[in-house]
Amino acid sequence: MARSNDDLSVPATQNSVTGVIDHGCEFEGKLCFQGTVRIGGTFRGEIYTPDTLIVGEGARVYGTVQAGTVIISGEINGTVHAKHRVEIHHPAIFRGDILTPSLSVDEGVIFEGSSKMVHSPVSNATQSFLVSKK
Repeated sequence: MARSNDDLSVPATQNSVTGVIDHGCEFEGKLCFQGTVRIGGTFRGEIYTPDTLIVGEGARVYGTVQAGTVIISGEINGTVHAKHRVEIHHPAIFRGDILTPSLSVDEGVIFEGSSKMVHSPVSNATQSFLVSKK
């Protein structure tokens, strides 16, 4: 199936995962990466990437996420800034604020907070990360 250039959806099954914080693992701090990282355990802190973060079912993230695309099936408590898209799939729980140009929320998701549809919400910290990686 060919995808059009206008289709911003990034299904989790089509991502080649480059890093994992798996079920049973806990991480606290600042995580910066390129590629796709899947969290299956618990993360507390800040996440910065120009690419894709996947929060798997049963995973818990507490803090700030700044990414290109964020796909959520687990739980996030905090702030998400996505340059391209945020997808929230059942049985996800989201508590906090989302800034993104494209937001998809499945039926049955718990969403407590606010969302703002903005053109490009990449912060100075993410821009610095992107420039320093080039």
